[in-house]
Amino acid sequence: MQEVFINYRTGDGDEAATILEQGLTLRFGKERVFRATTSIRPGETYPERLLNAVRGSAVLLAVMGPGWARDPRLRDENDWVRREILEAFDANIRVVPVLKGRTTERLKAAELPAELARLADIQSFRLEPRDSEMDIRRIGDFLSDVVPALRKADRRASSSADTGSVHNTARGTRGTVVQSGHIEGDVGTVVKNNQGPVHTGRGDINQNTQHFSGDGATYIQGDNHGGVNNQFGRTRRDEGEW
Repeated sequence: MQEVFINYRTGDGDEAATILEQGLTLRFGKERVFRATTSIRPGETYPERLLNAVRGSAVLLAVMGPGWARDPRLRDENDWVRREILEAFDANIRVVPVLKGRTTERLKAAELPAELARLADIQSFRLEPRDSEMDIRRIGDFLSDVVPALRKADRRASSSADTGSVHNTARGTRGTVVQSGHIEGDVGTVVKNNQGPVHTGRGDINQNTQHFSGDGATYIQGDNHGGVNNQFGRTRRDEGEW
């Protein structure tokens, strides 16, 4: 069963309809999404297949470009975009406008045929074809929430659930092993029979070296024959005493 029916007009919303179909198919599966161009097979009766697909769907997504409401074909009783939406209304199927691009304005009842005026009161989605990822995700989340069959088929939900699981394997280990996917609080480290440096936290390791801080220092290791004279800071010559 194809729970999502994508309604669109060629030349106005076909680009957005294609992107919408591809995004929802990846998430829910091809068998859950209907778009006439790809879903009607050769030999099938076009009108019958379209109307049956509308009646069998749970949600009709009506893709609308900037000129959708002004298209004179919308007032033709034989126009398929119009017929599909009215068929969904008659069958009490949820109809959701999907506005193409950021410049497509929300529908106004006065600009629509009387039979479709109720579209202006329906909350819509927006789909930007050039940057559609977040818009497709938002529409998919909505569909998963309102259609139980899509919720079960939601591949994104399954992927998120798998991401939260942890699989650990420890073999050939002597001593204590602690494995965890998420840790809150402090973690203690126990080291036994160690030879050499062990780093268990932040900061540097200084092994067999001297560590100095301040304005300057001189360090000599081994025998020294002779004097070492260093001056740091301002000299008397700098102060005008020499």
